Amino acid sequence: MTEKGFGIACVTEGGKLVGVISDGDLRRNMADLMTRTAGEVATRNPKSIPPDMMAADALAVMEKSKVHALVVVDGMRQPVGILRIHDCLRAGVS
Repeated sequence: MTEKGFGIACVTEGGKLVGVISDGDLRRNMADLMTRTAGEVATRNPKSIPPDMMAADALAVMEKSKVHALVVVDGMRQPVGILRIHDCLRAGVS
């Protein structure tokens, strides 16, 4: 999360997205973080978008869901990318 600067990390099972871990998830679980698995800390069934969704529509999903990033998944729910609200704003998407 820190190295790439995305603010989230994907949790997968069998290559399929099952959760994400955000900075907030880590903060909320700080007391016993080192005794828990990624799956236990993760937000399960995160909001995701297909690769062909328009950026403006993705931004609307982020605003409605009050999240700062969405995982882009293919038809098999395999992660293929991350779209952050900062990416949209930097590109002038509104």
